[in-house]
Amino acid sequence: MAAYYGIIKALFFFKEDKNINQKHKVVRLLDKGRRGLLRGIFSRITVIAVLLIVQLLILVASFSWLSHYQIHLEVLSGIIVTISVLYLVNSEMDRLSVITWMLLIIPFPIPGSLFLLYTKIDWGYNGLKAMLNKNIEDSIPYLTQNQNILKELKQNHSTTYNLARYLSGDSDSDHFPVYQDSKATYFPSGEAKFKALKEQLRAAKHYIFMEYFIIDEGIMWGEILAILEDKVKEGVEVRVMYDGMIEFSTLSFDYTERLEKIGIHAKAFSPISPFLSTYYNYRDHRKIVVIDGEVAFTGGVNLADEYINEIERFGHWKDTAIMIEGRAVDTFTILFMQMWAVTDSKTNNNYADYLGLHQKPVISDGFIIPYADSPLDDDKVGENVYIDILNHARDYVHIMTPYLILDSEMEHALKFAAERGVDVKLIMPGIPDKPIPYALAKTYYATLMKAGVKIYTYTPGFVHAKVFVADGHKAVVGTINLDYRSLYHHFECATYLYHNSEIAKIEKDFQDTLESCQEVTFETLKNEPVTTKLLGKVVKLIAPLL
Repeated sequence: MAAYYGIIKALFFFKEDKNINQKHKVVRLLDKGRRGLLRGIFSRITVIAVLLIVQLLILVASFSWLSHYQIHLEVLSGIIVTISVLYLVNSEMDRLSVITWMLLIIPFPIPGSLFLLYTKIDWGYNGLKAMLNKNIEDSIPYLTQNQNILKELKQNHSTTYNLARYLSGDSDSDHFPVYQDSKATYFPSGEAKFKALKEQLRAAKHYIFMEYFIIDEGIMWGEILAILEDKVKEGVEVRVMYDGMIEFSTLSFDYTERLEKIGIHAKAFSPISPFLSTYYNYRDHRKIVVIDGEVAFTGGVNLADEYINEIERFGHWKDTAIMIEGRAVDTFTILFMQMWAVTDSKTNNNYADYLGLHQKPVISDGFIIPYADSPLDDDKVGENVYIDILNHARDYVHIMTPYLILDSEMEHALKFAAERGVDVKLIMPGIPDKPIPYALAKTYYATLMKAGVKIYTYTPGFVHAKVFVADGHKAVVGTINLDYRSLYHHFECATYLYHNSEIAKIEKDFQDTLESCQEVTFETLKNEPVTTKLLGKVVKLIAPLL
């Protein structure tokens, strides 16, 4: 756009000014606009887009060619549909996913079945999976569980013991130990997290690890980057990793090189390249900061100005975060290093060099379990933790989430908790960031409300928080939304708190936020625009693919 603006501006000056100096200015502007236009045409994003379109056209042409063999094609289609349906009916997919695939395969047998095969083979991600699995295996010796903690949970807190045992790896799960010698600090806003983060970054002595889904140039990232530059000059090791998708939206393709020039080790996770692959479906949605192995941050807050309300996008931005101190930081350190090592074998990835640096005295505050979820295995850790909270709740479960695209298991857990008399409340955005997920979320409202779930919309703006709090003694703060993207397709992380003093603050924040919300009723649902209702119902057919 800047290139076009330059050309228009140049033409405007040419029309109005006869002065020779202005003519030279026009020539310079035209040349700048021309060069900008050429950079746009031959940029990496344009080349990638063109090559992806070419591959899609080849696929379409292949189907067109097959259509000439009509009789044979009909027989082939019948065989393919039968095989595909048998596979779907006997698969472990949830009910809605099976229906979605059938709606795609039955009318379009060959392309639909090939698409199903393509997603199941997951062509293009095998190397990523193999490397990540190796990194996880290498890190297992450093994520050991203190058995005395598990014994205490088993004796006094049996239901939480079962979840802790599952997360700590005693039941063929990943290895996420439960810690006692740690504490948490909850932040009810991006602004609060930003202030604490800057203080901790300035105190760094050894290393700073940062992993974010979104980094956007502005006030927030500018202030943090200035601190990181100073720390590099002091000899602190700084690593920054962000999801490769944002190279299409907020950062330039050479941004890692720009950071490297100032001494910051940087990389983009899974950058987009000009080849069709399911690899791109797996995004790094985590938000992790680790400082000296002593302090860690996670939560919903990315490094962009809307998260601290320096700019307004979708009204007031409500978000949350959490800071961990003590032994529990080890899990976040290892999670970062596991992901970093996926595509970097040169940097020092010796876990022992970055653990055991806990020099600050920390008074234990309940039980803390940092954990992560990966789309590259069959274990839905994020969803399992949420469902466990719902299934064992006695009094209440209060939830903040920006999106609501549920599989049958999660929908059943929410409804069953409410039907048992548990006070289940959800706070959703009042001003959406995306119209399609917003319309889709509303298709779940009526059935949840009939079961007794109460739903509220945050009228000042957008809720980006991902929070579960239950019965005054359980809570989760992390990056995991209630949608298919987070629960199935993204790398995610969170912190589970049990009998921790910050849980009361999390519940208070929920109640404070509730004061700015409007309850959804059957009357308000009835008065929704017809276009919103229709869009939600249509899109729900392909919800698992969103």
